[in-house]
Amino acid sequence: MTAGSKLVIVESPAKAKKIGGYLGDGYTVLASVGHIRDLAQPSQVPADQKARFGKFGVDVDDGFKPYYVVGADKKKTVAELRAALKDADELFLATDEDREGEAIAWHLVQTLKPKVPVKRMVFHEITPEAIRASLEHTREVDGHMVDAQETRRVLDRLYGYELSPVLWRKVGPGLSAGRVQSVATRLIVERERERMAFVRAPYWDVVAQLQAPDALGADVAFDARLTAVDGHRVAGSKDFTSRGELTEAARRDGVRQLGQADADAIAAALASAPFRVADVEEKPYRRRPQPPFTTSTMQQAAGNRLGMSSRQTMRAAQTLYENGYITYMRTDSVTLSQEAIHAARESVAREFGERYLSDGPKQYATKTAGAQEAHECIRPAGSHFRDPAQLAGSLPPDQLRLYTLIWQRTLASQMADATGSTATARFVADAGDRGETTFQASGTVIEFPGFLRVLGEHRKGAKDDETSLPPMAAGDVLQARDVKADGHETQPPARYTEASLVKTLEAKEIGRPSTYASIISTIIDRKYVYERGRALIPSWLAFAVTKLLETKFPKYVDYQFTADMENGLDEIAHGRDTGRDWLTAFYFGTGKDAAKNADEVHEGLQQQVAQLGEIDARAINTIEIGDGINVRVGRYGPYLEDTKHLDDKGNPKHASIPDTLAPDELTVAEAHRLIDENAGGPRVLGTDPATGGTVELRNGRFGPYIALVEPGSDARPKMASLFKSMTPETITLADALRLLSLPRLVASYDETDDKTGETGTTKILANNGRYGPYLTRERADGLSETRSLENEDMIFTVTEQQARDLFAQPKYGRGRRAAKPPLRELGNDPTTNKPVTIKEGFYGAYITDGETNRSLPKQYDPKTISAEDAFRLLAEKRAAGPAKRRGRKTKTAKAAKPAKTVSPAQAAREERRRKVREFADLGWPNARIAREIGSTPATIKSDLDYLTEHEGYVRPAVVPRTKR
Repeated sequence: MTAGSKLVIVESPAKAKKIGGYLGDGYTVLASVGHIRDLAQPSQVPADQKARFGKFGVDVDDGFKPYYVVGADKKKTVAELRAALKDADELFLATDEDREGEAIAWHLVQTLKPKVPVKRMVFHEITPEAIRASLEHTREVDGHMVDAQETRRVLDRLYGYELSPVLWRKVGPGLSAGRVQSVATRLIVERERERMAFVRAPYWDVVAQLQAPDALGADVAFDARLTAVDGHRVAGSKDFTSRGELTEAARRDGVRQLGQADADAIAAALASAPFRVADVEEKPYRRRPQPPFTTSTMQQAAGNRLGMSSRQTMRAAQTLYENGYITYMRTDSVTLSQEAIHAARESVAREFGERYLSDGPKQYATKTAGAQEAHECIRPAGSHFRDPAQLAGSLPPDQLRLYTLIWQRTLASQMADATGSTATARFVADAGDRGETTFQASGTVIEFPGFLRVLGEHRKGAKDDETSLPPMAAGDVLQARDVKADGHETQPPARYTEASLVKTLEAKEIGRPSTYASIISTIIDRKYVYERGRALIPSWLAFAVTKLLETKFPKYVDYQFTADMENGLDEIAHGRDTGRDWLTAFYFGTGKDAAKNADEVHEGLQQQVAQLGEIDARAINTIEIGDGINVRVGRYGPYLEDTKHLDDKGNPKHASIPDTLAPDELTVAEAHRLIDENAGGPRVLGTDPATGGTVELRNGRFGPYIALVEPGSDARPKMASLFKSMTPETITLADALRLLSLPRLVASYDETDDKTGETGTTKILANNGRYGPYLTRERADGLSETRSLENEDMIFTVTEQQARDLFAQPKYGRGRRAAKPPLRELGNDPTTNKPVTIKEGFYGAYITDGETNRSLPKQYDPKTISAEDAFRLLAEKRAAGPAKRRGRKTKTAKAAKPAKTVSPAQAAREERRRKVREFADLGWPNARIAREIGSTPATIKSDLDYLTEHEGYVRPAVVPRTKR
């Protein structure tokens, strides 16, 4: 860096490269790569500061003063920035224009301590014009925005560190509570509760296919639906309560609920009856374009129209912004600049013609309460918008699709309304002794598509109805081609998708749209929610967590309270409140003297946690299903407990719950079926002819297994796990005896030791283990070695020669065994055009196109998952990029640092902790980890406590093994 140059700091390397190209000589642009420092973990606080900051990394007794540290992964970045700053005569902070970006800029000043003038650059898009304009209109770092961001960060630390330990003690290890994530989880759980309580109600109506001549005399067929019988309106889905009963209003109005017999009789009576046109009503149709995108509406539209997750959408938008294709993607504003309005109208006139433009420039007003972050909507960058067709070869598919969506929405906002006409016709027909019936048909004709043209909807007609009616007048008599009864059933409220959850969170003013993607990712990663297609389904773990928070901390999952917290942060950002005062009220409470009114008097978080008292963990982890059946959320996952129908020993019956069964699908009848099938005691398969013992199929904590109970013996029965290819429903006595016969002796032969000259017997055994089928060669000197087999069938078919050939080959790691054939072939991926298959891997089934791999989520079955879902899962993994491996560094990084001298004992401890972390990531309980590495459960717990305290490790929820 030459003397006299100017240093510009942005967040990302991609942004630095783009801006550096615009600024040219005299400017050095470097990236901070996000935040360079953050609140300290308790383990990072120095010993002499533990008393003040040791619990939260925040001194709650001194105005919530935070203790910040530069992370180990950011020290090199800070050193590079300091070195560059030494030769600079000015420092420009060009971080994003929202609160987070403002805070990053402030932390840079606090850490680098520049002695040169500091200027804050703010721009909404990365274009040459915008960058030059920002250099001419710099400002200082906004202290109020920094205060708001710091308050939010401290708030989330207090919330999580006070409430999460309660979840660890009463629900399960590794769980977390979050200011917004817990509320989002509650929304999804409440929707599932509504579905569980919903009672479906059948109702019927009649559809008549009528025909009438069009303007040219050709007959046109259309459907008319029954709306009334003998003067009484026919019941529809909106006339029923969630309990499956007619609403009070419907009963009061005399609404008639038709059964199948009634509908069939009416249809039969009208089969040859004339239908007279009672009246025809025509109304003008007008549909207006929606405002340009905000962060929230972009996520919703991308989810609904493109099938992209919120995380995928925001990642694509971030890259588009950093490369200068769109404006800043974190915004609540729908405002368009005059430059953008001109560019949009120019594009409309060029693409579709002047007649598709609105009468004048349109400006939209932001209606979202507390809107902030940025000053303009999300739109294509620049003063002249690039057509998506021009970018087809330069953008990845997901970015091109999102850019096209943004381009369409921006152009549509400056286009004319879609206009046409809507006709509603009513018909009457005599159904004999059933009385007079009334039918209705509606249709819309789009006469001028307007903005629908750019959206590609101009061929669809109206929003929800593509039907247009032929001309007709009152008194006309029509004949029916067909009349038939039509049965329906009321439907429970739809589950949330990512798009509808984002919409609800925004409507309730919970959180910020810019954080919705990370919130949804968090609740999925924490196993509170899983996806089935696009639907978000809560796990039973989420039910238990939500139940605890609702019963013990109701205020902190209250929707209005959470919205008020967000509004409080807005007040701080605008300088109307301070973070210190706001956090004091939140954490310590507001007494009568400090409160402005009675509604503000409340206990703080600290007092509520301190006065919590005893919590009945069993009650928290119990969800009632009915008829004495409960779902219990246990250490190894959820299971059923029947407290009404006991076993022979007087204990409740139990059964596991299939991973693919959603909570609303677990009815009382289904629960009884699972208990009867899986927990009804062992199923006797027959007698072992060798011992006379009873061969039983049992269901254990880790799944079904075979047990051989020898007569008159109190010893532990011999047991064997089922092969992956076996199911409890199809296993036979012969299968069970083969399993119990393992290990199988493949060969036994004499072998002479080359070194000692002694001769001994070597045995080769075939068996099935935790990592699959394998061979063991046991030598007379006590040494043994193993080789993996390709499949379970080879345990019984491998020959001595084949076994010897395997041991003659070098031993490969687990990842080097012969490739297994795919479980399913799904066709070519629409994005990469590569063949997609489902394969069986070391950790279970996974989807792959040969380049990108994605573990199959537990709610999907490899045999039944649709190709569309598989393609979507791969696209999400592809967009996410390669996963960062925790706790490992590259060889280059190791070589760059001087080697540390560690004692053998310390090296052993570090290796043991590495293994503990690896197996804990798989969801193994402590006892199983201890057995695997030859330690004790107490040592494992101590190691996990160390990892949590010193490395910030968060253990995933312990899950049950699939095999015993």
